[in-house]
Amino acid sequence: MDKYVTGAVIRKLREDKKMTQEELAEKVFVSGKAVSKWETGQGFPDVSLIEPLAKALDISVIELLSGEDIKNCNRSSNMLRGKFYVCPVCGNIIQSAGEAVVSCCGITLPPIEADAWDEEHQIKVETVEDEYYVTVDHPMTKDHYISFLAAVSDQGVQFVKLYPEGPCETRFRKYCVRKMYAYCNRHGLFMLKN
Repeated sequence: MDKYVTGAVIRKLREDKKMTQEELAEKVFVSGKAVSKWETGQGFPDVSLIEPLAKALDISVIELLSGEDIKNCNRSSNMLRGKFYVCPVCGNIIQSAGEAVVSCCGITLPPIEADAWDEEHQIKVETVEDEYYVTVDHPMTKDHYISFLAAVSDQGVQFVKLYPEGPCETRFRKYCVRKMYAYCNRHGLFMLKN
């Protein structure tokens, strides 16, 4: 834990809540002097106080430890503003409707920024009746492959998990799809807008 960043976050959150150091100290059962030390970087909270401190400051433990205060600005849950997170350890895929603190395998995951597709990661779409048939002409070896394909509409996200040595193709319901994504395990996330 970076005590300087955490101290700055503790102070900012305490001040945002219009709490004094003494009021925060009462909530976590420590002295006001202890809170002062945390905020000035002369000490840091005992690990047993992290959860009560996060609760008193109305922040998650992950946010407190990372030194980041995450606020979801996408209150209307517009699916087109969603974020993708991919764990580099286990390959877990998480999609959120906005800003979030996401942790997997002990790692805090950053949201993945999508690039426009390139020749190596070209997302090809054909209309077949009421579906899109989506393919990516990409190697599907054990070391280099497309991990998932996704279609995002106003109402939700359609995911298809792909595996090495399998086909790089799927079908998505056509209704209101606005964006399609392909995630390469080496090169990241690529997007195609409708």
